[in-house]
Amino acid sequence: PAEAIHGDLGMVTKDDVVLAISNSGQTREINNILPTLRQMGAKIISFTGALDSPMAMESDVVIDVGVDREACPMGLAPTSSTTATLAMGDALAVVLLNARRFDKKDFRRFHPGGSLGERLSIRVKEVMFTDDHVPKVVLGSNVEGAIKEIGSKGIGATIVVDADDKLSGIITDGDLRRALAKRKNIHKLKVEEIMTTSPRTVEEDQTAAEALGIMELYGITHLIILDRGKRVRGVVHLHDLLGREEFRLNGGLTLSKGTDRRSDNPT
Repeated sequence: PAEAIHGDLGMVTKDDVVLAISNSGQTREINNILPTLRQMGAKIISFTGALDSPMAMESDVVIDVGVDREACPMGLAPTSSTTATLAMGDALAVVLLNARRFDKKDFRRFHPGGSLGERLSIRVKEVMFTDDHVPKVVLGSNVEGAIKEIGSKGIGATIVVDADDKLSGIITDGDLRRALAKRKNIHKLKVEEIMTTSPRTVEEDQTAAEALGIMELYGITHLIILDRGKRVRGVVHLHDLLGREEFRLNGGLTLSKGTDRRSDNPT
């Protein structure tokens, strides 16, 4: 209310409904601005325990939130009255929700995290890479071949499998950096010399939210999907869980024409 007196009333229009809350109805900061709000054409709803108070007199609708006494033993600190006000606020919100037929789709659309929430409800199998899109090299291959596979598939890693296509490990950009920190030339090394063994996996029917939780827990950006025979079925990257093209935080950033979408330094 104090800020409203010093300019914030400018954001109010005749189409707005103002909810004024004061147990006593005598709060000066509120009562000072109510006449101005009425002149602007805004409707006023009051939550108060004093139906004959100045605030109630200036309101279009008055809702009684009065209590017999406060829980405070001295009867001074607002306790029971604040609880009653919160409960009435929830009740009013539910009534409005029903009156406007507000449903789950509306919630997703208007909730700040709605787009992400909807995205994370999908199944891993809906966004994972499969078949020829899965970066793979066989045990015994040179690191040089692994680097080419990582570059060609563009998700910052390659899976390492045995002759039966069963999971043996993973090589990420991070594994390559760590290997380079130890020696200059790693191209002729075998992939098993630098790979991460026992990489994390996820079931294809788990949700994107569950997969994201695993990534967050272990500080990784890739999860592998196996079939019942423990053979590699697919792989999912953090960016695909979040939507790559579809999802943007705060509207997202756009790349200049011709810029490669892949990061220069993915993890």
